[in-house]
Amino acid sequence: MKPVRILFVCLGNICRSPLAEGVMRDLAQKAGHGQAISVDSAGIGAWHVGAPPDQRSISVAKAHGIDIAALRGRQVSAADFAAFDLILGMDMSTVRDLSVLAPPAMAGKVHLFMRYATGRAGDVPDPYYEAADVFEALYQILEAGCLSLLARLEVRAS
Repeated sequence: MKPVRILFVCLGNICRSPLAEGVMRDLAQKAGHGQAISVDSAGIGAWHVGAPPDQRSISVAKAHGIDIAALRGRQVSAADFAAFDLILGMDMSTVRDLSVLAPPAMAGKVHLFMRYATGRAGDVPDPYYEAADVFEALYQILEAGCLSLLARLEVRAS
């Protein structure tokens, strides 16, 4: 597989994007593509820079055998547009913000995660203000999207 660098982006980088990072890293490693697929996550805002993921994201990841506890929040930077091949926003608001930040020559790297991964438009819902049980549904959405994304990358590489 041709190496690909993927950045998952949500609003604050504590719920959706770090969980997506963990899920994609795990799936890529299990598929034997751990060396070819490099993943990271970031947030549009700086509220949670340096903070670990939301405990509910950590817990649901752990329940599925994935450890994201060491991840730390960071804000999207200008350098990310050059450093990554794909920049996948979790919702349309994030994609709009990323599109404003992207240098014109690199705007084509920015996509809505679910549309790029599955071909179906739709936001990954933000669970921040929800109960802990919503994070299992979030995990399922992200796993399905990441499985589809991995399959798309495998087809592209062949």
